[in-house]
Amino acid sequence: MIPRQFRIEEAFAEVGSGEVYSWRLSPLDGEPLRFAPGQFNMLYQFGIGEVPISISGDAEAAGLVHTLRAVGGVTKAMQKLEAGEVIGVRGPFGTAWPVAEAEGQDLVLVAGGIGLAPLRPAVYCALRHRDRFNRVFLLYGTRQPEDILFREELEHWRAQLDLDVYVTVDRGGPGWHGNVGVVTKLIARGGFDPANTVAMACGPEVMMRFAVMALQKHGVAAERIYVSMERNMKCAIGYCGHCQYGPHFICKDGPVFRFDTLQPIFDVREL
Repeated sequence: MIPRQFRIEEAFAEVGSGEVYSWRLSPLDGEPLRFAPGQFNMLYQFGIGEVPISISGDAEAAGLVHTLRAVGGVTKAMQKLEAGEVIGVRGPFGTAWPVAEAEGQDLVLVAGGIGLAPLRPAVYCALRHRDRFNRVFLLYGTRQPEDILFREELEHWRAQLDLDVYVTVDRGGPGWHGNVGVVTKLIARGGFDPANTVAMACGPEVMMRFAVMALQKHGVAAERIYVSMERNMKCAIGYCGHCQYGPHFICKDGPVFRFDTLQPIFDVREL
């Protein structure tokens, strides 16, 4: 429960508006924070508050990277912090993307909006161990071209001949010549073997609901689909109950769930 102190080594905007920004952090005590793709930390700005944020960096590289969106009082205050300032970090917490379970199979990663950030460590892992997987697909959808995260990285990944990267936007502009439409349209194109596929989805809940439907329609079984859920996590250890989701606590039973374990309650809108 006691946060460690980390220094912000670098702070930069991920999109032009600056609403989404990333930090590269280093521990003041010199001890690296080890994590698995899909886990999250509790980030604490002293005197302001604490928020749960998924880790968006490479689990096998030095440094700790978080990508945040300024949507609440704490994240808006954090947006003003600059390189050299110190924050508190608790974690890592939660379950991880089961990347190892996809070895020897096709891997399909479906992201919506800022949901690409929690999936990015899984992309790094797949690329670092590319020989362990068959085809790897990254399907990413966002509202408009200006909202695309990690644009340079996406272009770099797409240029690699052993990774299938598809990006779509809800609304294109005069300068956009790519895909237009929801990310589920990319799933419908297929290209992967549904009986030999592990799929992972992260983004707004409504997007994941339709992504799961599209994957199942394409033949991917529920036990081969994983989703990352988001709820109002306060303590990160299943004590306060704020993140309860049916019989689960997102902070300790998730955020990554195998879909068949959630299927009975996933479509209950009140939860």
